[in-house]
Amino acid sequence: MSPDDATESQAEANLRHAEKMKKRQALQERRLASRTEEKGLLMVHTGNGKGKSTAAFGLAMRAVGHGMRVGIVQFVKGNWSTGEQVALERFEDLVDLHTMGEGFTWTTQDRERDIAAAKAAWAKSLELMADPRYGMVILDELNIVLRTGYLPLEEVVAALAGRRPELHVCVTGRNAKPELIAAADLVTEMTLVKHPFEAGIKAQAGVEF
Repeated sequence: MSPDDATESQAEANLRHAEKMKKRQALQERRLASRTEEKGLLMVHTGNGKGKSTAAFGLAMRAVGHGMRVGIVQFVKGNWSTGEQVALERFEDLVDLHTMGEGFTWTTQDRERDIAAAKAAWAKSLELMADPRYGMVILDELNIVLRTGYLPLEEVVAALAGRRPELHVCVTGRNAKPELIAAADLVTEMTLVKHPFEAGIKAQAGVEF
Protein backbone atom coordinates (compact mmCIF):
# COMPACT_ATOMS: atom_id res chain seq x y z
CA MET A 1 0.00 0.00 0.00
CA SER A 2 1.36 3.37 -0.99
CA PRO A 3 1.51 6.32 1.45
CA ASP A 4 -1.30 7.95 -0.50
CA ASP A 5 -3.48 4.83 -0.16
CA ALA A 6 -2.75 4.66 3.59
CA THR A 7 -3.70 8.32 4.00
CA GLU A 8 -6.92 7.72 2.06
CA SER A 9 -7.79 4.65 4.17
CA GLN A 10 -7.22 6.64 7.35
CA ALA A 11 -9.41 9.46 6.04
CA GLU A 12 -12.18 6.97 5.20
CA ALA A 13 -11.91 5.40 8.66
CA ASN A 14 -12.14 8.83 10.28
CA LEU A 15 -15.20 9.67 8.19
CA ARG A 16 -16.94 6.40 9.09
CA HIS A 17 -16.17 7.01 12.76
CA ALA A 18 -17.59 10.55 12.62
CA GLU A 19 -20.78 9.31 10.96
CA LYS A 20 -21.14 6.52 13.52
CA MET A 21 -20.68 8.93 16.43
CA LYS A 22 -23.16 11.37 14.89
CA LYS A 23 -25.83 8.66 14.78
CA ARG A 24 -25.01 7.60 18.33
CA GLN A 25 -25.28 11.20 19.54
CA ALA A 26 -28.67 11.62 17.88
CA LEU A 27 -29.91 8.40 19.50
CA GLN A 28 -28.66 9.47 22.90
CA GLU A 29 -30.27 12.90 22.59
CA ARG A 30 -33.61 11.29 21.72
CA ARG A 31 -33.33 9.01 24.76
CA LEU A 32 -32.51 11.92 27.05
CA ALA A 33 -35.38 14.00 25.69
CA SER A 34 -37.84 11.19 26.42
CA ARG A 35 -36.85 11.02 30.13
CA THR A 36 -38.80 13.86 31.74
CA GLU A 37 -39.83 12.52 35.16
CA GLU A 38 -37.98 13.75 38.24
CA LYS A 39 -38.38 12.07 41.62
CA GLY A 40 -36.54 10.96 44.70
CA LEU A 41 -34.86 7.61 44.15
CA LEU A 42 -34.58 4.57 46.39
CA MET A 43 -31.11 3.16 45.73
CA VAL A 44 -29.64 -0.11 46.99
CA HIS A 45 -25.94 -1.02 47.06
CA THR A 46 -25.52 -4.72 47.76
CA GLY A 47 -23.33 -7.72 46.90
CA ASN A 48 -20.27 -9.39 48.42
CA GLY A 49 -17.76 -7.02 46.88
CA LYS A 50 -16.08 -4.05 48.52
CA GLY A 51 -17.34 -0.54 47.82
CA LYS A 52 -21.01 -0.39 48.84
CA SER A 53 -20.63 2.18 51.61
CA THR A 54 -17.81 3.89 49.72
CA ALA A 55 -20.12 4.50 46.77
CA ALA A 56 -22.84 5.78 49.11
CA PHE A 57 -20.45 8.31 50.63
CA GLY A 58 -19.55 9.34 47.09
CA LEU A 59 -23.24 10.06 46.54
CA ALA A 60 -23.22 12.16 49.71
CA MET A 61 -20.34 14.25 48.39
CA ARG A 62 -22.08 14.69 45.05
CA ALA A 63 -25.26 15.84 46.81
CA VAL A 64 -23.29 18.26 48.99
CA GLY A 65 -21.73 19.67 45.83
CA HIS A 66 -25.24 20.65 44.75
CA GLY A 67 -25.97 22.26 48.12
CA MET A 68 -28.19 19.38 49.25
CA ARG A 69 -28.43 18.45 52.94
CA VAL A 70 -27.55 14.81 53.64
CA GLY A 71 -28.42 12.67 56.65
CA ILE A 72 -26.44 9.46 57.26
CA VAL A 73 -27.29 6.67 59.70
CA GLN A 74 -24.76 3.88 60.22
CA PHE A 75 -26.54 0.80 61.53
CA VAL A 76 -23.62 -1.52 62.22
CA LYS A 77 -20.27 0.24 62.18
CA GLY A 78 -19.12 1.08 65.68
CA ASN A 79 -17.70 4.29 67.00
CA TRP A 80 -14.25 3.99 65.47
CA SER A 81 -12.78 6.84 63.48
CA THR A 82 -12.91 6.52 59.70
CA GLY A 83 -11.65 8.73 56.90
CA GLU A 84 -15.14 9.48 55.67
CA GLN A 85 -16.26 10.65 59.12
CA VAL A 86 -13.33 13.05 59.36
CA ALA A 87 -13.92 14.32 55.82
CA LEU A 88 -17.66 14.82 56.26
CA GLU A 89 -17.12 16.79 59.47
CA ARG A 90 -15.80 19.56 57.21
CA PHE A 91 -19.30 19.88 55.78
CA GLU A 92 -21.12 20.06 59.11
CA ASP A 93 -23.53 22.63 57.70
CA LEU A 94 -24.81 20.12 55.12
CA VAL A 95 -24.05 16.63 56.49
CA ASP A 96 -25.36 15.01 59.67
CA LEU A 97 -23.70 11.67 60.42
CA HIS A 98 -25.18 9.38 63.07
CA THR A 99 -23.03 6.34 63.90
CA MET A 100 -25.47 4.26 65.94
CA GLY A 101 -24.17 0.71 65.59
CA GLU A 102 -22.02 -0.96 68.20
CA GLY A 103 -19.96 -3.06 65.85
CA PHE A 104 -20.57 -6.39 64.18
CA THR A 105 -22.58 -9.08 65.94
CA TRP A 106 -19.45 -11.07 66.73
CA THR A 107 -18.13 -7.98 68.52
CA THR A 108 -21.09 -7.32 70.80
CA GLN A 109 -22.10 -10.98 71.23
CA ASP A 110 -25.38 -9.67 72.64
CA ARG A 111 -28.47 -10.13 70.46
CA GLU A 112 -30.80 -7.98 72.57
CA ARG A 113 -28.31 -5.15 72.57
CA ASP A 114 -27.93 -5.41 68.80
CA ILE A 115 -31.71 -5.31 68.32
CA ALA A 116 -32.02 -2.26 70.56
CA ALA A 117 -29.29 -0.48 68.59
CA ALA A 118 -31.00 -1.35 65.30
CA LYS A 119 -34.33 -0.01 66.53
CA ALA A 120 -32.74 3.23 67.73
CA ALA A 121 -30.99 3.66 64.36
CA TRP A 122 -34.25 3.02 62.51
CA ALA A 123 -36.05 5.60 64.65
CA LYS A 124 -33.36 8.14 63.73
CA SER A 125 -33.74 7.13 60.05
CA LEU A 126 -37.48 7.80 60.16
CA GLU A 127 -36.80 11.16 61.77
CA LEU A 128 -34.37 12.17 59.03
CA MET A 129 -36.62 10.93 56.21
CA ALA A 130 -39.52 12.98 57.58
CA ASP A 131 -37.43 16.17 57.88
CA PRO A 132 -37.88 18.31 54.72
CA ARG A 133 -34.43 19.84 55.19
CA TYR A 134 -32.83 16.64 53.89
CA GLY A 135 -32.58 15.91 50.19
CA MET A 136 -30.75 12.61 50.69
CA VAL A 137 -30.62 10.03 53.47
CA ILE A 138 -28.08 7.21 53.51
CA LEU A 139 -28.88 4.11 55.57
CA ASP A 140 -25.51 2.41 55.81
CA GLU A 141 -25.61 -1.37 56.43
CA LEU A 142 -29.39 -1.42 56.88
CA ASN A 143 -29.39 -4.58 54.76
CA ILE A 144 -27.44 -6.39 57.47
CA VAL A 145 -29.97 -5.76 60.22
CA LEU A 146 -32.80 -6.69 57.86
CA ARG A 147 -31.05 -9.95 57.03
CA THR A 148 -30.63 -10.79 60.71
CA GLY A 149 -34.29 -9.99 61.41
CA TYR A 150 -33.54 -7.20 63.87
CA LEU A 151 -36.11 -4.96 62.19
CA PRO A 152 -39.50 -5.87 60.65
CA LEU A 153 -38.89 -6.10 56.90
CA GLU A 154 -42.40 -5.17 55.77
CA GLU A 155 -42.47 -2.08 57.98
CA VAL A 156 -39.08 -0.89 56.75
CA VAL A 157 -39.86 -1.43 53.05
CA ALA A 158 -43.25 0.30 53.44
CA ALA A 159 -41.61 3.32 55.09
CA LEU A 160 -38.97 3.56 52.38
CA ALA A 161 -41.55 3.23 49.61
CA GLY A 162 -43.77 5.83 51.28
CA ARG A 163 -41.03 8.40 51.83
CA ARG A 164 -41.36 12.03 50.72
CA PRO A 165 -41.58 12.10 46.89
CA GLU A 166 -38.51 14.29 46.49
CA LEU A 167 -36.25 12.40 48.94
CA HIS A 168 -33.36 10.26 47.72
CA VAL A 169 -32.52 7.28 49.96
CA CYS A 170 -29.53 4.96 49.59
CA VAL A 171 -29.43 1.63 51.47
CA THR A 172 -26.20 -0.35 51.70
CA GLY A 173 -25.15 -3.80 52.84
CA ARG A 174 -24.76 -7.27 51.38
CA ASN A 175 -27.65 -9.70 50.87
CA ALA A 176 -30.37 -7.14 50.22
CA LYS A 177 -33.82 -8.65 50.69
CA PRO A 178 -35.82 -9.34 47.50
CA GLU A 179 -38.66 -7.15 48.77
CA LEU A 180 -36.31 -4.18 49.07
CA ILE A 181 -34.81 -4.82 45.65
CA ALA A 182 -38.33 -4.91 44.17
CA ALA A 183 -39.19 -1.55 45.77
CA ALA A 184 -35.94 0.16 44.68
CA ASP A 185 -35.45 2.38 41.65
CA LEU A 186 -31.74 1.62 41.33
CA VAL A 187 -29.90 -1.50 42.48
CA THR A 188 -26.15 -2.02 42.15
CA GLU A 189 -24.47 -5.29 43.08
CA MET A 190 -20.79 -5.17 43.97
CA THR A 191 -19.15 -8.42 42.87
CA LEU A 192 -16.10 -9.75 44.67
CA VAL A 193 -13.38 -10.72 42.21
CA LYS A 194 -10.27 -10.36 44.35
CA HIS A 195 -9.54 -8.96 47.81
CA PRO A 196 -6.15 -8.26 49.45
CA PHE A 197 -7.33 -9.66 52.80
CA GLU A 198 -7.24 -13.15 51.30
CA ALA A 199 -3.55 -12.61 50.52
CA GLY A 200 -2.81 -11.71 54.15
CA ILE A 201 -2.91 -7.93 53.69
CA LYS A 202 -4.55 -6.09 56.58
CA ALA A 203 -7.15 -3.32 56.33
CA GLN A 204 -5.43 -0.03 55.57
CA ALA A 205 -6.27 3.60 56.24
CA GLY A 206 -7.61 5.41 53.21
CA VAL A 207 -8.79 2.19 51.60
CA GLU A 208 -10.74 0.18 54.18
CA PHE A 209 -11.49 2.91 56.71
